[in-house]
Amino acid sequence: MHHKTDDPLLKFLWAIIRLAVRVLAVLMTLLILWGVADVVWVAYQALIAPPFLLVTIADILQIFSAFMAVMIAIEIYENLLVYLQEELINVEIVLATALMAVARKVIVLDYNKVGYDYVWSTAGLVIALGVAYWLIVQRRHERQARAESD
Repeated sequence: MHHKTDDPLLKFLWAIIRLAVRVLAVLMTLLILWGVADVVWVAYQALIAPPFLLVTIADILQIFSAFMAVMIAIEIYENLLVYLQEELINVEIVLATALMAVARKVIVLDYNKVGYDYVWSTAGLVIALGVAYWLIVQRRHERQARAESD
């Protein structure tokens, strides 16, 4: 959807939105770099803490959490780039990002500290996002198959 209009005000406002998205892309790039540095720092801290070079399950979960946060930031960055290039929100990327964010929560979830209602609602969310993602991917595959057969 390209915003073609003769209205100078709308052109100006659209230019502001595109600039804002570009600024967000730059900030997201910096955030990703800081996130990578954080993953390295968390892993380093876990390795040098006594007992030296031994990593506990808690350390691994903390490293996974930091790693997944960076992966989520990369997915958001990818969505920003698609928006800048195609001027649309890619629902597949949004759903993949949401799935990754929920997966991050599931990975670091302490089942001793949360109630069954939280676990069940998280399971429902994972199923709903998974089905939605699967449907979007199936639709894309069907479109590609139709385009190839034409």
